[in-house]
Amino acid sequence: MFGHDIIVIGTSAGGLKALSKIVGNLPADLNAVIFIVQHIAPDKPSLLPSILEDVCDFPVTHPQDGEKFQKGRIYIAPPDHHLLVYQGQMRVVRGPQENRFRPAIDALFRSAARAYGPRVVGVVLTGYLDDGTVGLQAVKKRGGVAIVQDPHEAQYSSMPNSALRYASVDHCLCLAEIAELLVSLTKEPAAEEKTYPITQEIEFESNIAEQQMNTQQFLENVEKIGQRTTYSCPECNGSIWQIGDGDLLRFRCHIGHAFTANIFLSEQTKNIENTLWSAVRALEEKVTLSRQMAQRMKNINLSTVATKYENNAQKIDEEVSALRNLILTGFATKQNIFFKDEELEEGL
Repeated sequence: MFGHDIIVIGTSAGGLKALSKIVGNLPADLNAVIFIVQHIAPDKPSLLPSILEDVCDFPVTHPQDGEKFQKGRIYIAPPDHHLLVYQGQMRVVRGPQENRFRPAIDALFRSAARAYGPRVVGVVLTGYLDDGTVGLQAVKKRGGVAIVQDPHEAQYSSMPNSALRYASVDHCLCLAEIAELLVSLTKEPAAEEKTYPITQEIEFESNIAEQQMNTQQFLENVEKIGQRTTYSCPECNGSIWQIGDGDLLRFRCHIGHAFTANIFLSEQTKNIENTLWSAVRALEEKVTLSRQMAQRMKNINLSTVATKYENNAQKIDEEVSALRNLILTGFATKQNIFFKDEELEEGL
């Protein structure tokens, strides 16, 4: 029987130090393969493989699309690409962002859960917001093991706290204990895969992430796992479906963009601000044109008409000032609220 030999790790802010401590304490003969997603800037080269290789006894690389993976190696998602796990190989694709990220932790965890079920160990480390929670739920649905860094130790506790709140976590440990547990789990036999069948939700969302379907297939997949809402996708303005009915409210469009509720709210806030600034620009253009017309009317001695244009410009100018003040004071975007972890736990 196989042990828990497929290890997927997700982290964001503060992740370099956390990853270094874990992989630096793993033995060179570890009978497992490790896949890592860390949120990184899409337009800069990643130095993470070379940094981790300096502190561990494994080869560490950014994989190529379609590359076969080997045990005793660490594979890290390259910038601006999702890393997906298949039977024996990896996909590296520029699919739609999930929770504003590419690479996304959820996409990696979900794909590994689909491919290897109970053999998967999912690890969520330090980071902002809640990427990794949905992926860890998928790992658990397929009989895998869920590990979360102790939020009290994490440099940024939001990701670990979200995972603890919404996923059935098996172990909440400090970094020094996680490496030892991973070694132990590789030696324990995993449950039989047939005991934890692939859910429709995991299958269809994995298909969406792969981007290997036509338009009709996309729509059919998302219709089967969600309910259409009146919202529009903040990334592409497409239709949005609410996925599942669990405690963690989340959304997905048929293109493939995915959001948990907090991220969706944040994106709506950003779009409101962008829309308001566009309105300021349009109104300012109207002010400029009105004053240009007023001057032209003066030049041909149509003073009454010129005055009307000037008065119109003055009124619009006042509206622009009010709108600009609305934006600058944040009044129009005050709905961008992220409660502190202790507030959420009190039920706010």
